Amino acid sequence: MMGRYEYNQSEQELNAVLGFQDAQLKGITMPDLSDAESAISSSEALLKSLGYDLPADDAGADERQSALALAHRPIALPSWDVLLSEATASGHGNDTLENLFSEEELETNSAEIRRLNAEYDAIHKLDQLDVAIAAGAGLLAAAIDILLIGLPKKTPSGTEAGPLSNFIRDHIENSLSPEQIRQLEKASKVPYDAPINDGFTTTRVEGLFPGMHRLYSLGHDPLLGLVVGVSDILTGRMTTIDKNGKVVVQVIERYAHLQKTDIVQALITQILHFFSDVTTPAGLPAPGMALFSLMQFGKIGEEEATIAEIVQGMYYEGYDFIQFCAQSIPVAVNEIVVRLAYALRKIKDGVPIKEAIPFSTDREKYPKLGTMLFISHSIATAANAGRIAFTKDPMAVSYAQWIAFAKYSYQQLKWTLIEKPEARDKYVRAEIEQQAREVYDDIDRMFEELKSETIVL
Repeated sequence: MMGRYEYNQSEQELNAVLGFQDAQLKGITMPDLSDAESAISSSEALLKSLGYDLPADDAGADERQSALALAHRPIALPSWDVLLSEATASGHGNDTLENLFSEEELETNSAEIRRLNAEYDAIHKLDQLDVAIAAGAGLLAAAIDILLIGLPKKTPSGTEAGPLSNFIRDHIENSLSPEQIRQLEKASKVPYDAPINDGFTTTRVEGLFPGMHRLYSLGHDPLLGLVVGVSDILTGRMTTIDKNGKVVVQVIERYAHLQKTDIVQALITQILHFFSDVTTPAGLPAPGMALFSLMQFGKIGEEEATIAEIVQGMYYEGYDFIQFCAQSIPVAVNEIVVRLAYALRKIKDGVPIKEAIPFSTDREKYPKLGTMLFISHSIATAANAGRIAFTKDPMAVSYAQWIAFAKYSYQQLKWTLIEKPEARDKYVRAEIEQQAREVYDDIDRMFEELKSETIVL
């Protein structure tokens, strides 16, 4: 049960004055004039029968003039302090707003609040077509991932997966000629590119060898490298997380001359280095993949491998940046289908095209979109989880899909627990304020009419 609302000082003062004036209004009684006209007529008839002459109509002109003058007499409005003092002195200092209403009126008010809450919820409630769109998009994304992306595996001719993934890999790997790759490698040498320990490192990095050094070196991470890699180029260091989760930062003396002093030059070198490495057989790791080496826990599978060991094995077997890009396609398709269908429904309802296209998930502009995307990505993620459980192969993990699911799960949870109650309260208050404003406008009109006949001081 909700506790009693605590009024602040200004609210309590207003309640006191309202309670005092309400009591005054209730104390006013109007005389019963229902029989007044008939009584006057009877009196006039009696006077005429007794021989009295009644005054002519213009005889009451003076009285009317006096009444008109009385109507235009000044009205003095008391100050707020005076009203508050009178209210307090009359025992209304502790009145609450609820005291002004009867039980029936309070119930009517509660019913109106419930109606406005339900009205707001209806704006954000998905109908059957919304659910069908979200479910269809999620299933389509899952089908593309299973049938066209596939599981990467190393073969004598290179890493292979599904047809769409292979197409993307072939396109990226053949986008540069051997001569262009050699020029890139020459122009983008960096101080964090030690492939082995012997002859390079002063502090040993466990697991460092040519096929895995890009996973352990944070400068090679497509996301972290934009910060850590640029920093390493500027400081002449190599920052690594080895296979045992140990963070090692050291200067590779053999590459010390590759240090840069200009941040723009360092950033350009970093980007060029990405391009030179992404087309090689080992490729680049997926964004953020290096951080999984910190997760030295878990007992997964028959070998009871840790999460770090699982991810390291995935990279070694061909789960790289190109595979991540391929897995991002079903996620993008999911987004496009839901957003396009949402826009078409808006356009059908008469919303201009420019306003109907949902480039964001703003809940005020696009009430249902965030929930639809959460449902669609939940379905796609559930399908991927089922695929992992069925194949018992970590290579089936759709890293991009799980990132999208984590993002929309956080947004949906935040919306449900925090943002929606606040937004609904704001909506209800706005509706009540609009109704109150209409009442105030009526009062203002009545007061203006009164001022036209009286002088207000």
